[in-house]
Amino acid sequence: MTKEHYSYAHYADPATARTFDDKRFGGPIGSLLAGAQAKTLADFVGRIQHRRILDVGTGTGRAALLFARGGARVTAIDASEQMLQVARSRAAAEGVGSIRFQLGDAHYLDFPDRSFDVVCCLRVLMHTPRWSAVLSELCRVADQLVIVDYPSATSVASLESVTRRVLYASGVKTEPYRVFRSGTIADAFDRNGFRIRSVHRQFVLPIVFHKAIGSRRFTERAEDLLDRMGLLRRFGSPVSLVAQRCASS
Repeated sequence: MTKEHYSYAHYADPATARTFDDKRFGGPIGSLLAGAQAKTLADFVGRIQHRRILDVGTGTGRAALLFARGGARVTAIDASEQMLQVARSRAAAEGVGSIRFQLGDAHYLDFPDRSFDVVCCLRVLMHTPRWSAVLSELCRVADQLVIVDYPSATSVASLESVTRRVLYASGVKTEPYRVFRSGTIADAFDRNGFRIRSVHRQFVLPIVFHKAIGSRRFTERAEDLLDRMGLLRRFGSPVSLVAQRCASS
């Protein structure tokens, strides 16, 4: 896999690694995102203690730390040594020494089949060069559950995706990404012997809009209203889901 693809080069930048958490989870909306992500992961996994969990594309280690605090045996990999350095520092600062951090590529997971109870992979499918190969690898090394997320093609994210791709093709420094239809993801899991068990959708309005407003109260009230109108189920994004291995596979 070429390391010149933006998904490698972008996260290999030390400045990107240092500022990633603040940009993604800073401020009132970032805090809301972090809390919602933690709750969703806990709900998806259920019992965390003593489970073998692999966090693929761990980045700064946020999900890995959550699982480790819950008593899981966690392995966390990322293709960026710079991101791993931040993750290791966070784990050390929090006194969490039970995570095995290592360099690794999501397209080629260096683990035996079904070697983890749960495999988690956040914010990877949207950026990686060959998303279906990554999903196949996640399913291969998972014995029970696979957790992924993605921006929905039926949301406003699809417009931002097109804009970013055009800008990137024009030479503008940005981070393009792809969006997915739910049926595409479900079919990919089906081909790998998994069925989607539960789905969580985040927002109807774009995250960038909520961050521009900067009010947690506004976000919670607006999204609750849109949810009660039935719009979250149809247009909510990003989508997080957990898929379970079929008994016959």
